[in-house]
Amino acid sequence: MTEPLVPSVLALDIGKKRIGVAGCDRLGLFANGLMTIDRKSLPQVIDELQRLVDEREVTLLVIGMPYLMDGTVGAQAKNTRKTGKTIAKALALPIVWVDERLTSFAAEELLKAEHISPSRNKGAIDRKAAAIILQQWLDDRRLT
Repeated sequence: MTEPLVPSVLALDIGKKRIGVAGCDRLGLFANGLMTIDRKSLPQVIDELQRLVDEREVTLLVIGMPYLMDGTVGAQAKNTRKTGKTIAKALALPIVWVDERLTSFAAEELLKAEHISPSRNKGAIDRKAAAIILQQWLDDRRLT
């Protein structure tokens, strides 16, 4: 019996300066950091993501929502929601929001374990955070 294929998914860790992007294998088992987009403008971000969407035949965006530690929506979460909705609309893709509290911290810890300096590799943190967000979504999806 073969495993069912999952839709091609991209996960985004949206920040003011950079956007971490992750994807998964077709079985939906493992998330991988794909790239970090340096934000110069929203149209530039959308163009870069559109190429990935076309290449990977993406059908869904999983976007990390940076809630405050008490679970409320702060300024960063509002900005992420607005940017995420704009990106999703431009790419004509649905969104699933995932709580991303502490993913950047977890990504930094993973880099340290690999003997990579987080302070010198901000883009790597963003890619790993996006992969953590996507892996969380994949794992939750399998459990339900």
